[in-house]
Amino acid sequence: MPPNTTATSGDKPGKSGRKKGRKARLIVLVLVLAIVGGIAYGAYWSISTVRASFPQTKGSLTLKGLSGPVTVKRDGYGIPQIYASSDEDLFMAQGYVQAQDRFYEMDVRRHMTSGRLSEMFGKGQVKDDEFLRTLGWDRVAKEEYDTKLSDSTKKYLQAYSKGVNAYLAGKDGKDISLEYAALGFINDYKPEQWTPVDSVSWLKAMAWDLRGNMDDEIDRALMTSRLGPQQIKDLYPDYPYSRNKPIVQEGQYDELTKTFEQSGSTSGSGTSTDTSGSSTSSATGSGLTSQLAGLYNVLDDVPTAVGVNGQGIGSNSWVVGGQYTITGKPLLANDPHLSASLPSVWYQMGLHCTTVSSKCQYDVTGYTFAGMPGVIIGHNADIAWGMTNSGVDVTDLYLEKLSGDGYLYDGRTKPFTSREETIKVAGGTPKKIVVRQTADGMPLLSDRDDELVKVGKKASVDNAAPDRGDGYGVALKWTALDPGTTMDAVFALDKASDWSSFREAAAQFDVPSQNLVYADTKNHIGYTLPGKIPTRSSADDGSIPAPGWDSKYKWTGYIRQDELPYEYDPKRGYIVTANQAVVDKDKYPYTLTTDWGYGARSQRITDLIESKIKDGGKISTDDMRQMQLDNSSEIAKLLVPKLLKINLDDKDVREAQKLLEGWDYTQDADSAAAAYFNAVWRNILKLAFGNKLPKELRVKGQCLWVEKADGTGPVDDDTKVRECGERDADQAQPDGGDRWFEVVRTLMDKPDSDWWKTPAGAGDRNKADNMDELFERAMVDARWELTAKLGKDIDTWSWGRLHRLFLKNQTLGTDGPAIVQYVLNRGPWKLSGGEATVNATGWNAAGGYGVVWVPSMRMVVNLDDLDKSKWINLTGASGHAFSAHYTDQTGKWADGELLPWSFSDKAVDKSTGDTLVLKP
Repeated sequence: MPPNTTATSGDKPGKSGRKKGRKARLIVLVLVLAIVGGIAYGAYWSISTVRASFPQTKGSLTLKGLSGPVTVKRDGYGIPQIYASSDEDLFMAQGYVQAQDRFYEMDVRRHMTSGRLSEMFGKGQVKDDEFLRTLGWDRVAKEEYDTKLSDSTKKYLQAYSKGVNAYLAGKDGKDISLEYAALGFINDYKPEQWTPVDSVSWLKAMAWDLRGNMDDEIDRALMTSRLGPQQIKDLYPDYPYSRNKPIVQEGQYDELTKTFEQSGSTSGSGTSTDTSGSSTSSATGSGLTSQLAGLYNVLDDVPTAVGVNGQGIGSNSWVVGGQYTITGKPLLANDPHLSASLPSVWYQMGLHCTTVSSKCQYDVTGYTFAGMPGVIIGHNADIAWGMTNSGVDVTDLYLEKLSGDGYLYDGRTKPFTSREETIKVAGGTPKKIVVRQTADGMPLLSDRDDELVKVGKKASVDNAAPDRGDGYGVALKWTALDPGTTMDAVFALDKASDWSSFREAAAQFDVPSQNLVYADTKNHIGYTLPGKIPTRSSADDGSIPAPGWDSKYKWTGYIRQDELPYEYDPKRGYIVTANQAVVDKDKYPYTLTTDWGYGARSQRITDLIESKIKDGGKISTDDMRQMQLDNSSEIAKLLVPKLLKINLDDKDVREAQKLLEGWDYTQDADSAAAAYFNAVWRNILKLAFGNKLPKELRVKGQCLWVEKADGTGPVDDDTKVRECGERDADQAQPDGGDRWFEVVRTLMDKPDSDWWKTPAGAGDRNKADNMDELFERAMVDARWELTAKLGKDIDTWSWGRLHRLFLKNQTLGTDGPAIVQYVLNRGPWKLSGGEATVNATGWNAAGGYGVVWVPSMRMVVNLDDLDKSKWINLTGASGHAFSAHYTDQTGKWADGELLPWSFSDKAVDKSTGDTLVLKP
């Protein structure tokens, strides 16, 4: 991996400096390729090949289909602001400009959403394509486009596609991107025309990565192979409502609650039940453990679109009313936490009508997705909005009892519907698959893995299940598999002008369900929860896979939009959303999920706001930025006082322990104390929990001698078996997220719990029979783990040496030849922050300390003066590896800085470096 040579100091680069730096990088590229790949290979990858794909950003060019001229102004970071005189011209230009910078990324994503990655990358992607074809995102997107979306939305999607295709006209792959030049050595792939459905399909990929608790459903079911109901309950403690406040505290649900309490009705809620598995125990059994583990591996292999889906990942967004700000108007902050990708999933852009009218309705700026028109998060002239994942439960897995060519349902056999799909393979033979669905459209996911099919045929389940017969399969119920209106919502949000129009727009944002925070220039703030959210019967809380043969586990309907929680101008003067519970479960009649984030980040943000406004204090734009960078560890505050009381015999371990004395619990990159504490935390989790979990949840290759699940009698060699973990490092458990904070917090009141007991390590070292002894062993193990990783001298230790970010191109940068990876990837950066902190540079404690997810962007909107708003992206505007804007924001992002965010004509003109005029 190359050193980080692309992060800038943050000064606006001069034109001559940019040209010299670019030329130097291009020369190095050619020399490296010539030496490593041979003269012929290197000659093909010439400077002209690299430069051919760089966008034209100055002068003028003709775009057939425009009705009038369009101006594209780019600042020193290559961020475009587009000015047009009609809606269609505006979105056509957006398609053209995004394709200039990001078409390869767009092309890969549409092949992913349609299950056609094999057409680009060959047989290695066939399994992924099979699964994605089974989900059928592109089929749902087409139905959505044909039957659900408004005429104006279709018109904008068509205009966007026209702009993308205008960019592609007359270009070969190597003229579009360096990656296509690399693919040219493998196959003769050529990009095809863009379609409106390609854009709509992207929403399905976004919904998949933000789908909610499906992974927790599988994990709880898998735990039953080794843990009992109470043990599983220990690992999924109740949400701490009294300590970590929910989002909505004064909102609409109060009136709904009164009706709820007076009637005593659950209103089809699927009321909360024991998440240990008792409510759906008939769907679990020893054979299904293997089947669900196999399904998890299939899910894990599917490429992520916007982020890892797992406990601990989320986003921050909060808004502070004008009574508590220096400006007297609201401030709104947002930083979604997603997988680190190169280029960033976000693309910054402004979309401006030269005159806002019925012909041209938009004047909006913010973060877009390359491949989709409109702005997803940002502000217009009147309002600003941010998003965090709500985490509501919109997916359920169903265990289907197979019978011949059908499945059992309420004692009768029903036929599957089926379709045949053909997967084309670059350089290989096409493969045909059959996709089976239940009568209500649930795809049978287990068909996609031969081993799952075999296991299903042999599966055993609890006695309450029907006879095994032809075995069992696993099907998926998910709101995103029905056509929806989210694309309509994007355009409606972009032109909303007040709370009422914002709420109307948000109501169309059906999948994925998001927490939306709001602020406007008239000094109002608000929150709303939109989304298509199912209701369930009292038999099912959605926490583990349900028996598909019993109709009482079927969804009973959907919560009406006017019954979903919201707040408007709450008396407390601020609203915080960070994936915590939306409402108190005792005050709302519907079960939204049993798997909220546990509120460590949200409560810390709340505390920071409260500390600023007490005694009449006011909050500034920079205060909001500083809050986004808060590195405080909530679990350290709980554990460190306990760790400092432990007597240690080894002087080297005592030396490490002293690092924690006087530590302020902040996880700065240069902190040795943060490095040691997080190593202790990781070892506590491994000793207390990780080594006791079934192999299906542990890190791949981590092998332990464990007691057989069916072992009886004394524990000796006859009752033990060697088991090796099966999960990728970034998805294994215990991951160390704030659920595990709550697990440990709860168990600290039970110092003699069996969870704190662990056998001796190598050489009978440090057996633990209680919490203190386990903590002591964790401190010892952490000392020697860091000695191996960082050296014996603790003065050289730092959190950033462990906690590093590598940015990788998501295709050839992960699986391409080594030289191509060298060319496309960047890093490392040593980062501050950590797991479940506000500055959530997430890491998986089961797998290691490397950064897994990050604040993918940060923004602070100033509703008093929009030109004083600030923003930053993880990488840069460009997807071209040797563009000056490939990672030119990353250095500032890593340092916690924000860039000026121009909005008004005057501010944009002042920041403009390059101007391009698109002519009809």
